[in-house]
Amino acid sequence: MKTHNNFDEQFEFAGKAKTWSLAAIAIGVIVIALGFITGQVERTFSNLLLMGYYTTCVSLAGAFFCAIQYVTQSGWSASILRVPHAFIKILPIPAIILVVIIIAGLTFTQTIPNEEGHNVVAPYLYKIWGQHEITKAGTEGYDAIIAGKSGYLNLGFFLARVIGFLLAYILLSRLFVKYSTNEDELAGMSNYDKSFKLACVFLVIFGFTIPVFAFDVIMSLEAHWFSTMFGWYNFAALWVTGLATMTLIIIYLRKQGYLAWVTQDHLHNMGQLIFGFSVFWTYLWFAQFLLTWYANIPEETAYFYKRWEPDFKPWFWLSIVVNFLTPLLVLMARDSKRSTAILQAACVILIVGHWFDYFQMIMPGTVGHFSEWFVAVSWIEVGTFIGFAGLFAFLIFTALSKFKALAPKNHPFLQESLHHHI
Repeated sequence: MKTHNNFDEQFEFAGKAKTWSLAAIAIGVIVIALGFITGQVERTFSNLLLMGYYTTCVSLAGAFFCAIQYVTQSGWSASILRVPHAFIKILPIPAIILVVIIIAGLTFTQTIPNEEGHNVVAPYLYKIWGQHEITKAGTEGYDAIIAGKSGYLNLGFFLARVIGFLLAYILLSRLFVKYSTNEDELAGMSNYDKSFKLACVFLVIFGFTIPVFAFDVIMSLEAHWFSTMFGWYNFAALWVTGLATMTLIIIYLRKQGYLAWVTQDHLHNMGQLIFGFSVFWTYLWFAQFLLTWYANIPEETAYFYKRWEPDFKPWFWLSIVVNFLTPLLVLMARDSKRSTAILQAACVILIVGHWFDYFQMIMPGTVGHFSEWFVAVSWIEVGTFIGFAGLFAFLIFTALSKFKALAPKNHPFLQESLHHHI
């Protein structure tokens, strides 16, 4: 084992990485502006919601990663904790962006025909339950199903839940970073013990609320339909994409000469987690689909029927094929998880693959139909993805550059991590 590791090294965010991330942000801003200018308002709002939710979920995965490591008292991950810590530090920004998108999507309205053919005023997002007078009996827009859910699906309670959940995640998770940085200065076990207790509390709150967060932000786009498995299905996607993104960042830092103490054994562990939870995601996807297909209840099958329309069906099947077969065929072998190039390629594929997963969750319930399946993904989708990817990269690398050191040098399990071997 090398003994000359510099645990005081500080990441410098400059050069091509900074230039490319800023260029990507500029592309995203231009594309989003053009989307509104060209009259594709609903489609632009849908893509903003998709990417706002995606980046928030990936950032949340950093908090969940830290909580899992502390509550299980894992040693192997101690030397890479600064990466998920950076995810925690940037979480407020995608969270605020997501809330702004949701509020704007609920505020700006359009006139559309409802299921009975009457013209109603509805917001660009959450147009089923957000329609004006939808819960008022005797009006043209009245919907008995939504009226029955109005105690839960109303604007005030909806926003209170979304904002409340995000505030709880932000405030609790930032303590992980605080305790870790205090640990660097003070040493001892006091801050680690605080992190352990915090992780126990965080996981209870996170476990009970993250499915509801998914119900609110995504499932309520199609408020006539519901699935009790939807929240855990979204959690699995959150966890896999977060792990894949963390792995890519660790690989990038190693290539730039940082994190010299991170070995193929650490990457092997990340690959194992990605593989295992990709299979878990597939199980939840299949269980939700199979139960709906087998029961064949009209109000439930309507959700999948939309996704079997010609304009969405190729993307529907592409999502399951990419997100299941990639880890199954590429990451199952031990040697694959220990190959930086293969692991890096698998992570990129999964990040894009789960974008398709979120795409087919959101678009059929917002935009509705496209003329052909191959125009469903256009310059708006690509440009918005590039913009948010650039923003995420810029925020993450800026956050990493703010740490005094890239290793939690007084973590009690740091030596175990440095000598990790599997």
